[in-house]
Amino acid sequence: MAIEIRMPALSPTMEEGTLAKWLVKEGDSVSSGDLLAEIETDKATMEFEAIDEGVIGKIAVPAGTEHVKVGTIIATIIGDGEDAGEAPAPAPKAEAPAAAPKAEAPAPKAEAAAPPPSVAAPAQAAPAKTNGDGRIKASPLAKRLASSQGIDLSAVTGSGPHGRIVKADLNGAPTGAVAAPAATAAAPKGAPAAAPAPAAKAPAPSPTDYPTPHELVKLSGMRKTIARRLTESKQTVPHIYLTLDTRLDALLKLRGELNDALSSRGVKLSVNDMLIKALGVALMRVPECNVQFQGDNLLKFSRADVSVAVSIPGGLITPIVTEADSKSIATISAEMKDLADRAKAGKLQPNEYQGGTASLSNMGMMGIKQFDAVINPPQAMILAVGAGEKRPWVMPDGSLGVATVMSATGSFDHRAIDGADGAKLMSVLRDLVEKPLGLVA
Repeated sequence: MAIEIRMPALSPTMEEGTLAKWLVKEGDSVSSGDLLAEIETDKATMEFEAIDEGVIGKIAVPAGTEHVKVGTIIATIIGDGEDAGEAPAPAPKAEAPAAAPKAEAPAPKAEAAAPPPSVAAPAQAAPAKTNGDGRIKASPLAKRLASSQGIDLSAVTGSGPHGRIVKADLNGAPTGAVAAPAATAAAPKGAPAAAPAPAAKAPAPSPTDYPTPHELVKLSGMRKTIARRLTESKQTVPHIYLTLDTRLDALLKLRGELNDALSSRGVKLSVNDMLIKALGVALMRVPECNVQFQGDNLLKFSRADVSVAVSIPGGLITPIVTEADSKSIATISAEMKDLADRAKAGKLQPNEYQGGTASLSNMGMMGIKQFDAVINPPQAMILAVGAGEKRPWVMPDGSLGVATVMSATGSFDHRAIDGADGAKLMSVLRDLVEKPLGLVA
């Protein structure tokens, strides 16, 4: 009896994925626990194991196939001695209805009436792009604005992915518009002439229209997800940005002393490891910022799980250091190294990059002085860290000296976090960086 292998749901929110690579071929014997395939989700490439044992009878979905829905049969396993042809056959197609008896004359075809030569046929607008169920493709924001302004979306040309209507497409769209009927009866004599239909919006240029030599690169699932989530964040989350400068000299000195003490254990702490700890502690000291906006509710977290931005081939992923407030810096360092290595290899499990209560993005190692990061929804804050550099600095005794200074910017969801609370978090973070013994106490 053939056993069906179906596309697995590798995370609670996964609806489809890419069958990146088969690790077996038809005729191979497999046992429970053997690796069958590599499945690419929107965040990582994960290995898919066999549950049953037998022989791979039929591979139904070839490697490289995108948008494979969860639950789709991708292969079958048969028992020893069975033939691959014993795999369940697809459901037979419905037969065409029997032809009408010859004695019955066919109905004559209706001839389309041609318009008089002197009258030009009215131009018809191209139909709006719709989903498979007939609904118009539009972002939630575009739908709300169209509803409030009385704009008929069927008369709007979308410029988003796959023809999706976005907010910008509504600019200049006439209010109170309704879809034009396919045919209009002649107006009674003396009735006012109907207003002419608005000119159709010029379509966006095709990639082949650009004269500059170029290459058309198809977006990966990860890049599509990054584009969707960050667009959603900037359109729906009211960001507030708070920037401060902080001295790094004391933290760098402590880092050197800790690395000397931990060298026998093969541990080498980075500035980023210490900043992860500092952000975790600051979130617990200012719990008003360790929150998440949820419509009519506010989630208040009892621990600080810090998502750390890691650049990987083809995009960005944010593995999570859980309980960053209570772990030692050495533990954070070991965990972060393991998470980053597996993130770059596409081997993270969903629970290792989904969630988190706040994020940290550090571009200091690339020489970036200061930047404003986009909040990673549904989180309510992200800390953007720039490079430490020598700058003139007024010392505590009032004298002018030179210090190693770092600029840090917090991006906060103003629906959940007030500016005063965000400022308090940034102040606590600066104190922890300038007096870093509080991170090891």
